[in-house]
This record gives sequence, structure tokens and C-alpha cells, in this order.
Amino acid sequence: MIDEFAKDNLHGRLRRDRKALLWKLDGLSEYDARRPLTVTGTNLLGLVKHLASVEARYFGEVFDRPSPEPLSRWQDHDGSDLWAAEDEARDQIIESYRRTWEHSDATIDALALDAPGHVPWWPEPYLNTNLFAILVHVLGETNRHAGHADILREGVDGRTGMRPEHEMQIDEDARTAYCAKIEQAARSAASVKA
Repeated sequence: MIDEFAKDNLHGRLRRDRKALLWKLDGLSEYDARRPLTVTGTNLLGLVKHLASVEARYFGEVFDRPSPEPLSRWQDHDGSDLWAAEDEARDQIIESYRRTWEHSDATIDALALDAPGHVPWWPEPYLNTNLFAILVHVLGETNRHAGHADILREGVDGRTGMRPEHEMQIDEDARTAYCAKIEQAARSAASVKA
């Protein structure tokens, strides 16, 4: 009984975080969805593309249930899953992610939490694992990157949150005053330490 509760709970959170990540693309121009927003090139559409490959590998290859989406061999990983080339349409990447969800969801539904898996890119002694560990791992990856996307989107246009129904109107004056308060506290703390 606890296994089904745990599986349903983790799977539900994964579904929630997938949707939150995609919401971060809503209303953005092609440029803003693709442009590098950090010094390492992290970008919103690239996060979606990356998580599609993460799910395809972990819920596909690890359990010998190959993804229907085309993937390069994991040994040939070159970072190209972290950004969108100009000939890759946003809708194409989003739909690939959604098809990957379907495949991942089928794997999660079909297997027990203790179903064995093999992750050849993990070091010994962690190569052999199970669905529970992979579900926790992929949920962590998805949650982490959804958090990145939240911060990146905030930097683009100030929008924050996990779901559109919880988004509040941006009050620029209140936001500016709040940031000034934090800046003052940081400066005061730094001057005391100096």
C-alpha cells in the first residue's frame, strides 16, 4: 500500500513540475525563449529540451524501454540537448517533451517501485538501481530545472510562480521598495563585518 502511495505522490509531483516548466515559455518571443540567460548559456527552451532527454534516458534506456524519440547514444552526449538550434521549432521541442512524458508515464505505470534498472553512465556501485530511485532522481532534476526556469523568467519580464492561476499582478513600486530594503540590509551587514 505504501508503495502505491509513494509512486502516485512522486508521479503527481513530476507531472506538476513538468507543467510548471512549460508554463515558463508562455508569452515569450522566440528570442527570449532561446537566448542565453546565464554566463553558461542556460536558456528556457533548452531546459525543456534537456529534460526531455533526461526523461527519455532514465525512464527509457534504464529500464530497457527505449524512447520513441530520437536520442544520440549517451556516450556521445555533447551538450546539444541544452539549447535549441535555429531549425528546431519551439512547438517541436515542446511536443517531443510531451511525447516523452507519455512514454515515461507508461514506464512508471507499468513497473513496480522495486523494478530493477541499470544506469550505465552512473559510477559503481550505483549502476544497478530501481524505479523508486530513478523516479526520485528525475523528480529532483525536473524540480531543479523548473526552479532555474522560474528565476530565468523572472529576469526576462518579472513573471514568477508555478502556475498561471497563482500568478499575481506585478506591482513594480512594491517590488522596487522590497529589493531596496534587502539591498540596505545586505549593505548594513557588510559594513558591520568590515
